[in-house]
Amino acid sequence: MPRAGSSATLFRPLALLLDSGADVNAQGGLYGNALQAACYEDYNIGIIQLLLDSGADVNAQGGHYGTALQAASTIAHKEVVQLLLDSGADVNAQGGEFSNALRAACYNGYERVVQLLLDWGADVNAQGGMYGNALQAASKRGHGDVEQLLLANGAHRLASRRSKGPKRGDA
Repeated sequence: MPRAGSSATLFRPLALLLDSGADVNAQGGLYGNALQAACYEDYNIGIIQLLLDSGADVNAQGGHYGTALQAASTIAHKEVVQLLLDSGADVNAQGGEFSNALRAACYNGYERVVQLLLDWGADVNAQGGMYGNALQAASKRGHGDVEQLLLANGAHRLASRRSKGPKRGDA
């Protein structure tokens, strides 16, 4: 949930720091870098645009969510997801808690973000992380609409079943 006044309060000091030579790509902390933090914390898109305009690496890896795109997808910030994709974010970048942005959106049931990522070429069957693939991530939390969207976009139901382990009677 956005914090009232946060963006306006932060914009000027951030601009001043960046104008004074602060490293926009400095790594560290829970979020990895300033761009990932801004994307996850749901700040005004103006702050995210300022970071990008100041040379923030849209594909920088690190932190809890791996990339800025995964951070934005985790909280269903569709406008930020679109901005990051338009700025060259790798839709299939791996890393972080959910392994990629599509699994983050699927696990949280954010159908509009899932569709946007699929439209940009997200690999619907990519495997990795504790959630396996996008279909498993959606089904883990009971997001049937997202499951149907994934199946309509080529998700392999068999791969999802197979990765859950052998069933009784399987050889």
